[in-house]
Amino acid sequence: MFTYITLGTDDLVRAARFYDAALGALGHTRCEPPGTEEPGWIGWGRYEDDGRVQLALWLCTPFDGRPAGVGNGTMVAFAARDWQQVRDFHAAALARGGRSEGEPGLRPHYNPDFFAAYVRDPDGNKLAAVCRGFTSEPLAGG
Repeated sequence: MFTYITLGTDDLVRAARFYDAALGALGHTRCEPPGTEEPGWIGWGRYEDDGRVQLALWLCTPFDGRPAGVGNGTMVAFAARDWQQVRDFHAAALARGGRSEGEPGLRPHYNPDFFAAYVRDPDGNKLAAVCRGFTSEPLAGG
């Protein structure tokens, strides 16, 4: 359904440090539009064939020049392959200036296999890492 999501930031350098760590814990790396040095933009995920193939999270300074803000009830959730990735995401986010909105753990009120952690980035955007498919700690390698 989505091709990309954009969040605003007032400090791209700070945001880059945060997202490099938090999304790196989930296996994501930065993507760059080829041949473009677009100032005020950074992204993670896929950007290929001049954007015809794209699945990315972008951060930018707001076009209107006003301070970046967060949406009440807005959240971006990232897929994690296992519970450890959820824990690593949460720890990396907190180490880079994020704040916890929910420790890693099962959320059986959503579903018996819903393991998630919630954070706010340094600009206040709410993020989650979610792993589905297990109701107890997965065994290493399987």
